[in-house]
Amino acid sequence: MTYRGEKNLVSIIMPAYNAEENIGESIQSVMNQTFKNWELIIVDDCSKDSTQSIIKETCIQDSRVKYHKLTQNSGAAVARNLAIEKAKGEYIAFLDSDDLWFPNKLETQINFMTCRNYIFTCTFYNKIDEKGNDMKRIVTSNSSMNYNDLLHNCPGNSTVIYNANKLGEKFLIPSIKKRNDYLMWLKVIKKAESIFCLDLVMGSHRIRRESLSKNKFSLVKYHWIIYRKIEKLNPIYSLYLIFYWIFKSIIKK
Repeated sequence: MTYRGEKNLVSIIMPAYNAEENIGESIQSVMNQTFKNWELIIVDDCSKDSTQSIIKETCIQDSRVKYHKLTQNSGAAVARNLAIEKAKGEYIAFLDSDDLWFPNKLETQINFMTCRNYIFTCTFYNKIDEKGNDMKRIVTSNSSMNYNDLLHNCPGNSTVIYNANKLGEKFLIPSIKKRNDYLMWLKVIKKAESIFCLDLVMGSHRIRRESLSKNKFSLVKYHWIIYRKIEKLNPIYSLYLIFYWIFKSIIKK
């Protein structure tokens, strides 16, 4: 059955686990948006801190914030999938529970998409430290990328928006512990064919010491799973891509 979400509504997907330090600020960055037609769907992966109470307090303040909780700790992919299943919007956007959006992010990016008839987009973003200090690092992307380009690059998760109505579906992903966002973009681009990048910094990615994504070398196993078991690329090309990512990680240090 072809998906048809509510016209012009942006459904924002946010998985959360033990996010009490930053999730309030992340939610506030959504509430500060100049674009008002949104719903924020937060799925709590059985947090053990005060994440639940922070979210529920926000739900009382703003009915556009929706809270759901998994019955057992299952990982970000499962949490994202549940949030996507609950989404009702034409547009599906993503925001991690410790990242931030600039106030005009949604308005600017949705205008970018509607004016140019784009269905899958991302933006530039900067990096901040655990305390929110600007690290003076801006991450860019090519103006447009196809499937092969995405095998070599990954847009920032908290920058991506796709038009689920024009694509005809909301995309769910296999449950892998790491790189599940990257896997999702590879699924979406097979149908969208291209992702277009708005060349403006529209948000901030927080770098935390305990972040799953910080140690790039720990991701090798998950890249192999994606390339060989899920994308079914040949072994030689898969190895090439893994070494390519390792090289990128070294030169960025």
